Amino acid sequence: MSCSRPQKVCLCPFLPIHPLKISTCLYIIQHPAEESRVLRTVPLLAACLPPDKCKILVGRRFSEDRYPELAAVCRNPNTFILYPGAEATNLEEVTVMSSSPPVMIIIDGTWSQAKDIFYKNSVFRFPRQVQLKTNISSQYVIRTQPTNNCLSTLECAAVALTFMEKNKNIQETILRPLQALCSFQLQHGAQIHHSKEHLLKNGLYDKPMPKNKRKLRRMELLLNNVKI
Repeated sequence: MSCSRPQKVCLCPFLPIHPLKISTCLYIIQHPAEESRVLRTVPLLAACLPPDKCKILVGRRFSEDRYPELAAVCRNPNTFILYPGAEATNLEEVTVMSSSPPVMIIIDGTWSQAKDIFYKNSVFRFPRQVQLKTNISSQYVIRTQPTNNCLSTLECAAVALTFMEKNKNIQETILRPLQALCSFQLQHGAQIHHSKEHLLKNGLYDKPMPKNKRKLRRMELLLNNVKI
């Protein structure tokens, strides 16, 4: 696999020489808006993994009729969906059955897009819902995250696969092209993007506060360090 970027900004030297050998299969459910973003992380993730272990589905709605394969995967008892919340179990506390290769579903999009996809598609009620219990900060510093502990799709996959495969080298290998991408962009004029939480708490948020009551409430929760 290659990074598919122009030669001047090629990240291939930072990709693994051979795709990582993993038993877990990733399903990336990508919101259509992510396809048009220039600095996406999913192509870098896919370039690190075997094609049959990283499947990308683009869309907003995934009915059982139109996506029978996905529906079957979601009903598999060894399938997980990575989405934080009160009903989610910490991935580190989950027992992965060895009867069949595990599957991890990750939604790729902004938080509002991911929430829409998760709650408006009934097939995503079937997998076991898990979340990452980690205090690491995102290295994807060229894109603004809602909170200090929010991670990009690539970073979520790296942490999840490291646990599922019980191999710490996976995280380092997958993060390497992301680190190179951010370093290159910063060298060529990009600015470090602090999280919205950081900006609010330090009085650095320079955009008008939202008039929508729901969005304003989310801002208040971020400011008061309440998990949303």
